[in-house]
Amino acid sequence: MDGNLRKYLAKLTGGMAAMAALALLVTAAPASADPGDEIPAGTRLAARTHPAVQLTSITYSGEVVVPSSQPKEAAWNQLTNEATQAVLAGKIPSDERSIAKFLFQRVASDVDRYLQPVGPERTVKAQIGGMCTGWWVTPDGYMVTGAHCVQMSDQELSQAFAQQGLEKFNKQDAKEMITALRDFEADKEMIELVQQIYVTFNSSHLEIRGLRKSLSVLQSLPGGGVDKTAKEVPAELVSVGESYPGKDFALLKVNGQQHLPTVPLGDDADVQTGDTLYISGFPGLVTNTPWFSVESKLDPALTEGPYNAKRSTQEGVPYIQTQAPSYQGNSGGPVFSRAGKVIGMLIAGTVSEGGEASENESFVLPVSVIKEKLNEKNVKPAASLTTTKYNEALDDFFQRHYKEALPKFREVQALFPSHPYVAKYITDSQQAISSGKDETPQPMWVWIAAGAGVLVLAGGGVLLLILLRGRRKRSASPRGEAPSPAYGGPYPGPNAGGGYPAQVGGGYDRQPVNGHVLPQSWQPQSLPPAGGQARAAGGHEAPRHLGHDQRPDGHDRQRPDAGYDAQRPDGATRYVRPAPSPYGEQRPPAMPGHAPAEAGAPDVADLEREIAELRRQLHHRQTEA
Repeated sequence: MDGNLRKYLAKLTGGMAAMAALALLVTAAPASADPGDEIPAGTRLAARTHPAVQLTSITYSGEVVVPSSQPKEAAWNQLTNEATQAVLAGKIPSDERSIAKFLFQRVASDVDRYLQPVGPERTVKAQIGGMCTGWWVTPDGYMVTGAHCVQMSDQELSQAFAQQGLEKFNKQDAKEMITALRDFEADKEMIELVQQIYVTFNSSHLEIRGLRKSLSVLQSLPGGGVDKTAKEVPAELVSVGESYPGKDFALLKVNGQQHLPTVPLGDDADVQTGDTLYISGFPGLVTNTPWFSVESKLDPALTEGPYNAKRSTQEGVPYIQTQAPSYQGNSGGPVFSRAGKVIGMLIAGTVSEGGEASENESFVLPVSVIKEKLNEKNVKPAASLTTTKYNEALDDFFQRHYKEALPKFREVQALFPSHPYVAKYITDSQQAISSGKDETPQPMWVWIAAGAGVLVLAGGGVLLLILLRGRRKRSASPRGEAPSPAYGGPYPGPNAGGGYPAQVGGGYDRQPVNGHVLPQSWQPQSLPPAGGQARAAGGHEAPRHLGHDQRPDGHDRQRPDAGYDAQRPDGATRYVRPAPSPYGEQRPPAMPGHAPAEAGAPDVADLEREIAELRRQLHHRQTEA
């Protein structure tokens, strides 16, 4: 290809590429986020951590054995004499109800003084239990919870079994005692007083046989969702500390697990007085209430409040006091910083005389103690692939990039089919996409392809320009004739500033004549005819058209527009395409003071081949892009 043409093409293509790149950058610039759409920290934290927070259960079962009761005769005789003296002294009324009330109150104050156990034994099967909160720290099933969530003292067991299994015996024994008082009609107050006597006696003399304890974690079945399909999965007790006010920590292991969602551990230094803390767990006021559905009971609650102070027990165990509300059932639940890392575990909270929680007195075991206990068992907390992918999907979801979030949520579901929440996020993402709410930005390859398309269009424009130049070259007149004007355009006169605009690019302002490039100062009229008249491609003479400026003898008048289309009698311009010159390979003579024309210029066929190759290369780049 002609060197000048190559330089011209390179410069023009470079300019087009720069404009395409600029357009690409402007189009691909991300839109600024709407501050009004900022997701609250608690919302993000709950979405990320709730999958790893599970409801735990402890269950004790066995046979409750209690003896029958019999009054101690000597003690009862003495009590009867005391009642008689009280009546005679006017200390109590003389009616039967007042005397009976005096007797029962004395017995209730010291049951073992007036009653003794005898046979036969009575047996009833009973089961007691409680709910707490736990959370996964490893993908293969290690869970952290509170020590008091996995064990009960002997006193607590007796009280719980007595309340669960002795109600029937307590009512039966109270009825027999009241019946022994002939012709005495007991009111409600008297019945409750007698029952309390036997609650105390039976509880203090019961025996638990065949005691069995089981720990479990409630998990969803494959398919996702926290609903009535959740089942109890057995858990093994690996390590347990001392109940509050000690290091109230326990470690469970659920076997056969993989890809479990987990939560990350932070450091004690991550939070300080005044920071907001977040407690996640299952409050007993929901799990123990029959009014709520199973789905509601198995969905964690998130509460928040300020870090009030750092405390220490008499045994030297550190605790954090927080104003974040907590309730029975929250025990063992993780406590998070604003950054979403565990900084402790909820252990205790004070209650009022009415049994209601005191919102400004929740106590948290610091994460440093949790790490200490995990290290003792060589358990290393780790983030699961499920959690990593799930958090990435949540980030896209909260940015309304639903098309990007959807495949990630599906990947989470494939990794962990029992994930309790991913199924709903999949549905929500699909609905958002269908309703046109998706704001996912186009991937980079789309912008690259668009930019490549712009470049291809620019390249096509350059090719079109080259082809037009080629057509002009091929349309050039033979030597001695001026080139004809472009099709359809007006031909400028001699005073109109020239018939062709100067070319752009590097100062190569030359005009093509008969396939050659000549200095602009040369005039086409100064070229002598080569070999007489120009001939057509077939060897015949090109037809000559007589016009107003052509002599009958075939000689042209010397005028600026000689050699161009003749004016027809009707005034319309007649366009005649001259035949290509057979002297295209010859170099024109150099004029004095001017450089000779460039040698070795390619003919039309060579130029067309160069253009075809350039077009093929541009098409190949577009395909690769």
